[in-house]
Amino acid sequence: MNPVPITLSPAGPAGPVRSARRARRRRYLLCPPEHFAVTYAINPWMDPDRPVDRAAALRQWRELAAVLRGLGHRVDLLGPEPGLPDMVFTANGATVVAGRVLVARFRHPQRAGESAAHRRWFAAARFGRVSTAAEVNEGEGDLLVAGRRILAASGFRTTPAAHREAEQVLGLPVVSLELTDPRYYHLDTALAVLDDSRVMYHPEAFAPPTRRLLRRLYPDAILADPADAAAFGLNAISDGRHVVLPAAARGLAEQVRAAGFVPVPVALPELLKAGGGPKCCVLELRSDERGGRVDGGAPRVA
Repeated sequence: MNPVPITLSPAGPAGPVRSARRARRRRYLLCPPEHFAVTYAINPWMDPDRPVDRAAALRQWRELAAVLRGLGHRVDLLGPEPGLPDMVFTANGATVVAGRVLVARFRHPQRAGESAAHRRWFAAARFGRVSTAAEVNEGEGDLLVAGRRILAASGFRTTPAAHREAEQVLGLPVVSLELTDPRYYHLDTALAVLDDSRVMYHPEAFAPPTRRLLRRLYPDAILADPADAAAFGLNAISDGRHVVLPAAARGLAEQVRAAGFVPVPVALPELLKAGGGPKCCVLELRSDERGGRVDGGAPRVA
């Protein structure tokens, strides 16, 4: 996959952004929140007594999908299934590296059925190398591809044993990180990969040894303050140039801009009621860049 310049230049508080960074076109899997609800609580953000506006959630999700298409990316659709209200968070369903797929095994029984839905999609889309995790692993929620390594978290959902399994199945070395703040129960709520060598993260979400490790690996990382982290600002999607992040994380957007990236704000307040943001809604389908073909049998989002 070759770098492709994308002409969209979103405006922020300081006007249109000019950036020398180059985007790579991506292929993403999304699932419309047609059955979205908060009927149980498996993270601190979820409150079943708090009303959810499903129509608003669907509207906000469609805007996110339109932004991704507008940036030149391919968006494929996973069909929603009744009884699985969190299916909109496709990032948790699998991790895909060079055409190899590791389907998640969820910690909580309320989400267990999502694994089978993802397996069916990858079979229909003719992905040839699909494995289902033996260890508890919640996909790109806790396994973030960063260049030629995978940053993998444990502490709340994914187990340390799953890190070794991911390394074996996906063929990249895994760096283990420990989350300690239950509000940031997945790695993608506390850290975002901006490009192959740069990340942004919230130090207070991690154990002290992990903070030291991240400082050593990424000395020029962008650090999110508590307010932007609580706005789910780190639950972001980057194509190497554009960074799609929650509109409420204004300070983080300015840091992203100052680092030469193009912030693209979106608003998903209904999905935040379930502890989800832009990245939670997007699973990246990384093709085999060594020449292997990955066909797409599923329809694109209309």
